[in-house]
Amino acid sequence: MPADLNWAIGGEAGDGIDSTGKIFAQALSRAGRHVFTSKDFASRIRGGYTAYKVRTSVDRVESVVDRLDILIALTERTIDENMNELHEGSVIIYDGERTTMQDVEVPEGMIGLDVPLKSLAEDAGGAIMRNIVALGAACEVTNFPIANLDESLEKRFKDKGQAIVENNKKAARLGQDYVQEEFDHDFDYDVETTDNDYVLLNGDEAIGMGAIAAGCRFYSGYPITPATDVMEYLTGRIDRYGGKVVQAEDELAAINMALGAARAGARAMTATSGPGIDLMTETFGLVATSETPLVICDVMRSGPSTGMPTKQEQGDLNQLLYGGHGEIPRFVVAPTNISECFWKTVEAFNLAEKYQTPVYLVADLSLAVTEQTFPPETFDMDEVEIERGKIVDENDIDAWQNEKGQFQPHFPTADGVSPRTLPGVEGGAHMTTGLEHDELGRRTEDTDVRIEQVDKRERKVDTARDEEDWSYREFGDPDSDTLVLSWGSNEGAMREALEFLEGEGTDVRFISVPYIFPRPDLSEEIEAADDVIVVECNATGQFADLIEHDSLTRVKRVNKYNGVRFKADELAEEIEDKLAEPTEVEAE
Repeated sequence: MPADLNWAIGGEAGDGIDSTGKIFAQALSRAGRHVFTSKDFASRIRGGYTAYKVRTSVDRVESVVDRLDILIALTERTIDENMNELHEGSVIIYDGERTTMQDVEVPEGMIGLDVPLKSLAEDAGGAIMRNIVALGAACEVTNFPIANLDESLEKRFKDKGQAIVENNKKAARLGQDYVQEEFDHDFDYDVETTDNDYVLLNGDEAIGMGAIAAGCRFYSGYPITPATDVMEYLTGRIDRYGGKVVQAEDELAAINMALGAARAGARAMTATSGPGIDLMTETFGLVATSETPLVICDVMRSGPSTGMPTKQEQGDLNQLLYGGHGEIPRFVVAPTNISECFWKTVEAFNLAEKYQTPVYLVADLSLAVTEQTFPPETFDMDEVEIERGKIVDENDIDAWQNEKGQFQPHFPTADGVSPRTLPGVEGGAHMTTGLEHDELGRRTEDTDVRIEQVDKRERKVDTARDEEDWSYREFGDPDSDTLVLSWGSNEGAMREALEFLEGEGTDVRFISVPYIFPRPDLSEEIEAADDVIVVECNATGQFADLIEHDSLTRVKRVNKYNGVRFKADELAEEIEDKLAEPTEVEAE
């Protein structure tokens, strides 16, 4: 029996794949098992292959692997798409009564379970429940207590009435009973339950939860895959804390609304994906020049242009670092796992207000749509600290007024961070323009003032570089001669890849970097290594370019840009291949 179980359901968009996968993932989580999910879906409402995969174990799992133990195939294409991951002993559940599934040939060595999903669902109250019948069949195959599935069904359908809940429970039991009565197999799968308590959430939800915890009270956005779930999570929830979600007519309006809210004193945020970042870039410059604290979340997907909206990529890095005309100070923070999506969101709001500088919070599709289990204490709200920076009120405003009693919102302080007032503070009235301005916020073309204000804005980043902890996360063997660097969602796959590599006798030091700008100084770590390998999901190696720029050292690159995330076993093999290549000399 494998140490973990890999389950999937696949079919066409519109077949209820996503909701079925979530129900099973929640059932496993409620049964005290760790869960890690992945999705493969087309950018259309109906048609096109889509799948939802669940990896589960009593131990923590952090990536997907090239193995599939149980497959619910609603279309014949589902079997073809997953053939490389199926193995001897894999169980395929399908409905042979369905016209498109009547000629299914189960590969040799695998177990095919022809279950009349639609007919059994109709017996339970409606054909729409055929996927729930399949879940019941999967419970029998895995010896998973169906009572745990009941809890998930209750949560999913309680708003539709108890009759619907009971119908779904009946459908699941009909699937379970059918497999039990019609098939005499030893399936070799036994899903153990525990008493552990876990929270199941994806990266977008963690970002939304982090925003609320950080005190965000205004969110404006326009729906775009894969960032929309941030807005969906906040909708209804943020209202409980006096906040507001506004769906704007486009991305330009979204960032302008968020800018207005931030100027009014609210902690504000918007989220989008690559095409939306393109549209927001002009206002991004205004945010920085007006020294307005704002968090802008970019949930990356395959590009350029509209690219592949539902596929993985980390191709926006250069845009986030350098996008916009002129020279714009900014922070770029990139969570490396789902729990960090929560904590780095809190940090992003603090950075924005402490330094009155826009912050790009960078996730990607793999983080956004992946659901993973965590102990509840992972998100301890008592550990959340809110730092609002140099906000002044009537008690200390005098110190920041000139001899005429005018407030100076852009005063060139030694650390670059000027005082900030919120609307309504007596004596704090001021204006700020996107044109170059003086310490009062009034436009100017004075050359000395221009230099003074540019230097002041850049000085804020230097101050933050000195004051904040821009550290990395490290795993593996700290004394290894092989150093692997990555950023973003690659951390989980790489951490599990370390186990594969260790099994092959290969020790690796792995550093996962959550800060892109400013970023940690890795020169000593790179100098100590014989081989430096940078892992990222793009074609050109944008992060690798930064590493080479910083260290003046050539690095080896593992790049993936086919729209699919890294898998742990695949990544281990890629690193072994790179180690077999000759080491590059230092760049001149």
